[in-house]
Amino acid sequence: MERDDRVRTRWDSLPPSARMYGTPADPGPRLPRNSLRRVARPLLAVLVAAGLVGVVVLAVLRLWPSGERTTPLADTLAGVRLSLPTGWRELKEAPVTGFTSFARHDDGGLVMVKPMPGPVRDPGASVKEAAERYARLLLKGDRVKVVDDRPVGRGHTRALRAQYDDVVNRPAYLRVTLVTRGGGAALVVGLLQPEETAARKALDEVMASAL
Repeated sequence: MERDDRVRTRWDSLPPSARMYGTPADPGPRLPRNSLRRVARPLLAVLVAAGLVGVVVLAVLRLWPSGERTTPLADTLAGVRLSLPTGWRELKEAPVTGFTSFARHDDGGLVMVKPMPGPVRDPGASVKEAAERYARLLLKGDRVKVVDDRPVGRGHTRALRAQYDDVVNRPAYLRVTLVTRGGGAALVVGLLQPEETAARKALDEVMASAL
């Protein structure tokens, strides 16, 4: 009877949670606070180092060149050298007579180079005349608008945009750039159809590499 009273007293002294779920188990020995600090510091250092490495790798990937390669197109007769990015290729056959070098892109872009005879006294006037001539020959648009006309580092450039009344032909783009070098000059003509923003930018970059 006395033993039952002791068991009942011990049971009554337990908290409600222990009565429902049983006496909590002993969690075992705890690490001293100083030991926790000794373990946490190296772990924190590893995490910080890993974070820094990730930041450095991300920065390198953003700053590292994309790897796009360019192929040179050198026209010794005109004294012009073009840089052709990926997607552009040099043509061996002349699509337009009178030019000495050609490059083409599958999106409809075409660049042509030829030497200019004699010295050029007025690059702006020469480019305007050439742009009007090639617009008649190549564009044949119902409405032709000048979208760019300015001097450049060694010469002058002029760009035209042609629109058509029929539903078959989409807008076309023509840029003519005169490059002067010493006593000579070269004419670089770029044609694009259909005209799209990305393709037009790529064509302009190829032509600008001649300057």
